[in-house]
Amino acid sequence: MNNHPRWRKSSRSNPDGHCVEVALAINGAIGLRDSKAPGPIVELTRTEWASLLTALKNT
Repeated sequence: MNNHPRWRKSSRSNPDGHCVEVALAINGAIGLRDSKAPGPIVELTRTEWASLLTALKNT
């Protein structure tokens, strides 16, 4: 991830604070993290991100 990614919370975030945040890295990767424990970051390629979104929409 870049030095200062702009993290955004999911529009489907839970009101009690269980949220997923996403950010775009300089290298084009998509970062995912837990907003309550923003330590570990999962990085996905744009292709992996698209596959994840498709899979989530189809569940």
